Amino acid sequence: MAWIYLLIAGILEIVWAVGMKYSEGWTKLYPSIFTIVSMIIGFYFLSLAVKSLPLGTAYAVWTGIGTVGTVIYGIIFFKEPMDAIKIVCILLIVTGIVGLKLFHKA
Repeated sequence: MAWIYLLIAGILEIVWAVGMKYSEGWTKLYPSIFTIVSMIIGFYFLSLAVKSLPLGTAYAVWTGIGTVGTVIYGIIFFKEPMDAIKIVCILLIVTGIVGLKLFHKA
């Protein structure tokens, strides 16, 4: 279950990171509220995950999911630039996440 909690926390990190963009510096009420609620719920799921996963592993996977998801969202929805170097870097992060999962000792 800890890995599922961590996946949920990672997805919520994407949600709140993107929400900050839509809140426009916390000046828009509803996106700001949505972002804060997403943060709280995401941190809750992260806290559940670190009960049984090593902190370093959980934190690295959580931030990795958030980073990759946010970059992909930005490319698709905000038309942020994409080049070969960015793709290679994303793949390196994904490789690290997969490696941490595969080589985690229960």
